[in-house]
Amino acid sequence: MPAEGLDQKPPAARRSWGEAFEVYLHPRVIGMLFLGFSAGLPFLLLFSTLSFWLREVGVSLSTIGLFSWVGITFSIKVFWAPVVDRLAIPPFTTVLGKRRGWMLIAQIGIAAGLLGIAYTDPSQDLETIVYFALLVAFASATQDIAIDAYRIEAVEKSLQGAMAGTYQVGYRFGLIAAGAGALYIASFTSWPLAYTVMAALVGVGMATVLIIREPEVTRDQATLLREAALLRKIEGDNRKDGVLHRLLAWISGAVVSPLVDFFARNGSFALVILAFVGLYRLSDITLGVMANPFYIDIGFTKEEIANIAKLYGVIATLVGALLGGILVVRIGLLRSLLVGAILVAATNLVFALLAVVGNDTIMLTLAISADNVSAGLAGSVFIAYLSSLTNTAYTATQYALFSSLFTLPGKIVAGGSGFVVESVGYVNFFFYASALGIPAILLVLYLMYHYRQKEASASPTSEPVHEQQS
Repeated sequence: MPAEGLDQKPPAARRSWGEAFEVYLHPRVIGMLFLGFSAGLPFLLLFSTLSFWLREVGVSLSTIGLFSWVGITFSIKVFWAPVVDRLAIPPFTTVLGKRRGWMLIAQIGIAAGLLGIAYTDPSQDLETIVYFALLVAFASATQDIAIDAYRIEAVEKSLQGAMAGTYQVGYRFGLIAAGAGALYIASFTSWPLAYTVMAALVGVGMATVLIIREPEVTRDQATLLREAALLRKIEGDNRKDGVLHRLLAWISGAVVSPLVDFFARNGSFALVILAFVGLYRLSDITLGVMANPFYIDIGFTKEEIANIAKLYGVIATLVGALLGGILVVRIGLLRSLLVGAILVAATNLVFALLAVVGNDTIMLTLAISADNVSAGLAGSVFIAYLSSLTNTAYTATQYALFSSLFTLPGKIVAGGSGFVVESVGYVNFFFYASALGIPAILLVLYLMYHYRQKEASASPTSEPVHEQQS
């Protein structure tokens, strides 16, 4: 069943404002603030911050664009999410538990990769930088899987909103540290020191892992019966105990069951949903790869970029995220998705105007305001939609599938963004990035039509659709 609560009426008995705010005093809710910081820290260090360093030492735009393909690691994490979900790695998982153990393993990999980048000269050994960036990306994606699973399992459903809220706040602080913080350090000292400090900040997540407790998880009987039935179909008449049986049982429960469940609930329309998930953020992901090189090429300083694009930009994103949450309540989920898709495509055009105007801090602030507020709004609404698609029996694996898919097309297309800029210039590139948002707009309209038709034809006993206010 889809996640509940998106369009349903609130319960009759409501908590007071004081009781509502008390959920943020729960120890595990507080812990998510620091886990969110640990999750957000590596992201910009692989992309916009690293692209700034590379451009500064003379790396070509086309090569910087190709570096964005490192991010494909985040888009294919679904392939090893079942391993993180069920495989024990002694002594980490035996001492700390499965979720905390995998988090610590991933954090060690992140810190090691950042130190490797710090002490490698990109102007002399760019290939080694690539290998260390891949290590950071793989470890960071693994950490995301473990944190998502922990967040879902650590508390009861009533605290999930607070867990998500503190995670988002922590994540943004991680982005500030990796964006504005790293630029400030590099501006006053050097890039190697900046990345060394960032590696040290991974210790925030490590300390959190050692302090929090492992969640206790039980699997419901219905899930066990469904997985047993699927295993019998896979094995056929050749059921035997042994290594092969255990391997098939693991693959059936961890890999096949979540996929079977999603397609069983959505039928052939699941393909349309997956296409929409993959294309919704295509426009802003493509633009984001060339943003920092663009700022450098039109003459902005590190301090101006840090203050406006990184520090103020994160605040603008948080404002947009809050607006997205309000919008879902006011006009419904699918309409909010449509507003987000239109805004992302439209606000990318403000960068085309900035490219024409040139070095102007007021115009840069306007462009950052429009882009980041729209991206925050679209992101908040999109996460709500992805959550509505999951079955709570397979939340971690299914969410990994959706979160992997929604970045994959963007990373592939963004890899060629440097070639586009070199061929047609920045102004036309921003028109191109904006046009990439058109498929998402058309697919939202089709989703609205589909769910409206489904709702109109549903009988009183039919399963509720995702959207009640489309």
